[in-house]
Formats: sequence, C-alpha cells, structure tokens
Amino acid sequence: MQARMNHPAFVVPNAMDALQALGKAVGNGCVPERTLELVHLRASQINGCSVCLDGHSRAAKKAGETDERLFTLAAWREAPYFTDTERAALALTEAVTRLSDRADPVPDEIYDEAAQHFDEAALATLILAIANINVWNRLNAATRQVAGQMTW
Repeated sequence: MQARMNHPAFVVPNAMDALQALGKAVGNGCVPERTLELVHLRASQINGCSVCLDGHSRAAKKAGETDERLFTLAAWREAPYFTDTERAALALTEAVTRLSDRADPVPDEIYDEAAQHFDEAALATLILAIANINVWNRLNAATRQVAGQMTW
C-alpha cells in the first residue's frame, strides 16, 4: 500500500497545529480517556480508517482498555462490557458520524440520553471529540494513508 499523497495536515501550513490544538482541547478531562478512545475507535470503524484504528487501539490499551471491550466494540449494543454512559457516548458517536443516514441525523432520544450522562462541558467535549476524529478519518481515507506509517 502507498498513500496517494503526503498527509494534508503536513502539506497545508499550520493545519497540523490546528488539528492538534483541537485534540488537546478535547483531552481536557471532562470525558474519561477510555471513553474518548472508544469514541475514536467506533467512528474509525464506521469510516474504515485503518490509521486511526491502529493508533487509537494502541492508545486505548495504554489507557487500560481490555481486549474484550476492544474486540466487541463494533457490537457494543449486544456486548455486556460497556456502561450506560459509554453506550450513550457510542450512540452519539454513531449518529454524529453517520449524519446522512437518517432524516433526523441526531435524534432527540440519542442526544437526550447522552445529556443525561454528561454535563454541558463534557457533552461539548464529546461532540468536539467525535467531530475531530471524523476529520482525521476523512483526511486519512481520502488520501489513503497507511496504518503504521504515519509519523506525527
């Protein structure tokens, strides 16, 4: 495999700094690191981003994530390993990642469930984290970046 081009974040001046600043902002502690890593992984599974799946799987393991939870993340609704709070975050992740899949992209029931588990600052952090990983997924997929070859 070979990437189509150099990563856009390195090609466009200051783009990497801006993307990393957003990543740093969402790592503010409002949402547990393990939850954020699950969010990153679930969006990356949906978007087929091997670079993010590789990197965030490693980050999740480093943050203490278990193999059982990582192995069953794609089937989180059926797996017994996730808390109600994590399920709310994952449902929101799927809705925000798949905006065009339904007439009401983020239904009230999904948003309201997330709002029951996260205060405003944490919910804002979660939404920004979902948007941010989707940006990375799209950059990597569009340019066919290769997992294991990124040097940040």
